[in-house]
Amino acid sequence: MPEFRLRRMTLQIEEIFHDGGPEAEPRRRGAVLAVVSNPFSARFEPDLQRGMEDLRPLGLRMTDRLIAALGGKEKIDGYGKGAMVGALGEAEHGALWHVPGGYAMRERLGESRAIVPSAMKVAPMGGSLDVPLGHINAAYVRSHFDAMTVTVPDAPKPDEIVFVLAMSCGGRVHSRMGGLEVWQVKGEDGLR
Repeated sequence: MPEFRLRRMTLQIEEIFHDGGPEAEPRRRGAVLAVVSNPFSARFEPDLQRGMEDLRPLGLRMTDRLIAALGGKEKIDGYGKGAMVGALGEAEHGALWHVPGGYAMRERLGESRAIVPSAMKVAPMGGSLDVPLGHINAAYVRSHFDAMTVTVPDAPKPDEIVFVLAMSCGGRVHSRMGGLEVWQVKGEDGLR
């Protein structure tokens, strides 16, 4: 049974008032980052999937913390996830986060049909990750195509992984690219 020992958890919250245009109702977005030991570092492990179940409680804990920090699930309409793997690991170790991270957000947010956008990479200590964001029920809502840049100054160490969950309340502050609008979402297939 792999052990992902939690070293630290960081919460990043942003309020965006404008992006060069007129001041608007602030848009909130946030991320929670967990720095954990990588039980697969410095070796090739053919069976990684067993680690996903071990990460499920961490996914739920991080989701609950982020929802609370953003003021409740009813305000959240965008999400994404990611991972930064230290130099002794491989990008595939970050892929362990797909199920425990994505499913935790879907479970806690309730109705959420769209795929959870994701990014992962091998990164140096203090590296940054652009976590993609998308609408929780309709992947084609252009106002919600976004990313949140996250970093932890002392992570990932070579034998660690930084797992990330991100959520947003509203689309980009000055979105005006047309296409499918939030009020047009049917939420039937995760696309429209």
